[in-house]
Amino acid sequence: MIAIISVSDKSGVAEFARGLASLGFEAYSTGGTKQALSEAGVPVHGIADLTGFPEILDGRVKTLHPAVHGGLLALRDRPEHLQELERNGIQPIDLVCVNLYPFVQTVARPGVSLDDALENIDIGGPAMLRAAAKNFPSVLVVVDPADYGAVVEHLKAGEVPLEMRQQLAAKAFQHVAAYDTAIAQYLRVGEPFPPQLTIAMERLMGLRYGENPHQQAALYREQRAGADGGPWTSLRTGIVSARQLHGKELSYNNILDADAAWAAVNDFREPTVAIIKHTNPCGLASRDDLPEAFQQAFLGDPVAAFGGIVAVNRPVDAALAEAIRDAKHPTSGQRLFLEVVIAPDFAADALELLAKSQNLRILAAEPGSASGVTYRHVSGGFLVQERDSYPDDDIPLQTVTQRAPSEAELADLRFAWKVCKHVKSNAIVLARDRALLGIGAGQPSRVNSVFLAVRAAGGRAAGSVLASDALFPFADNVGLAAEAGVSAIVQPGGSVRDDECIRAADEAGIAMVFTGVRHFKH
Repeated sequence: MIAIISVSDKSGVAEFARGLASLGFEAYSTGGTKQALSEAGVPVHGIADLTGFPEILDGRVKTLHPAVHGGLLALRDRPEHLQELERNGIQPIDLVCVNLYPFVQTVARPGVSLDDALENIDIGGPAMLRAAAKNFPSVLVVVDPADYGAVVEHLKAGEVPLEMRQQLAAKAFQHVAAYDTAIAQYLRVGEPFPPQLTIAMERLMGLRYGENPHQQAALYREQRAGADGGPWTSLRTGIVSARQLHGKELSYNNILDADAAWAAVNDFREPTVAIIKHTNPCGLASRDDLPEAFQQAFLGDPVAAFGGIVAVNRPVDAALAEAIRDAKHPTSGQRLFLEVVIAPDFAADALELLAKSQNLRILAAEPGSASGVTYRHVSGGFLVQERDSYPDDDIPLQTVTQRAPSEAELADLRFAWKVCKHVKSNAIVLARDRALLGIGAGQPSRVNSVFLAVRAAGGRAAGSVLASDALFPFADNVGLAAEAGVSAIVQPGGSVRDDECIRAADEAGIAMVFTGVRHFKH
């Protein structure tokens, strides 16, 4: 029996080859793998011993030979195939163990040249994997070191079941597909929406269930390789790359909410705390003092905060941890229950304090806002768009009313506008002193969102500012805000009834500014 072994990831390969040798396999290998096996004392031949042809073109051509691909593709149940192999002096190959050149790792290096990237595109490896996987009833194909032990154990027992062979073949085709996807991403320059698009993902973990207990679910990480910043560009700052420091395993809904919370706080340059419930912020505040920022965020909606996600864009110290631990329900006095706390880092004493809540998930994540494109599944396809990463801090605000906003109002308008970006449309945000007071989210009509935001803010609405993620279709939105005591409004503008809305604001003494930019989030 013959095995070809040529791997980039050499973990466990010597033990695997040794196990195969004990079962009567002759190993043929190339380059670094051959050297590693020889040094480990495993009998191994060079691939040229199998092909009768030397490696050429600096090793670019080694396994692209009839002796390899004939031995892989010959159907064992067709006598004419076996006779043809014999006439041409070709031996059947029974096992291929290959994983591919480290292309993604290569292009991740700072300053990597195009020549270096091209040299790390594997040609012979994918060809062997595809050939072996195509003929999986007769040829075992192994790409994952995690499968080495099971393969050897089944061979020792007599045979690898056909079902497992098929699973190994599927894994091999998927391995090649992900590899080709990474290469296409790297070479694709200035074309975010190509005629054909593939996405490569690796499973990080299975989840207990999805949004509801009757739905199965898993968490995958997108694998990216691009000339626009290297591999996993859009995910190094995301929830998927976070380290869990404490607590029970994450659920599907935890991950969705934590992702929304992390995106929200990372849109702010100043120290900021967000409390997220069902992907919407129920509390968000910016302060130089983090415990105060948390207190103001908690006051945004202390009832909705229960069961929420807290995100902080600065490391958590003991003072902030104590503030979180001391928060209580406004009527029952019960200690605040949280699902997740996520921040760039945690001081040791802060982690010790928070970890007193046994089930609280504590996550450390790289700070920064994600870039790139987003994918959203619809029946039969995907919507793909650029991420909404508009530079809101630099956006010019056009005053359209008789009264311009004061300096304090202007600061709050910019704060509210950024919060609005993270609220589901139709989105209305009320804020004051860089703290969220109330939101209206996901309503079919914008005036309903204004009503809900005003109701959530209660008496605090007087003197607050209002942000709307999209234009006001009617002046009734302004009228409702005026009745609540709102002093200034920021909205995109562009409605056929802008003049009516401006007049209503002027009559109420409200300052209104236009952004010219919309922040829908469905």
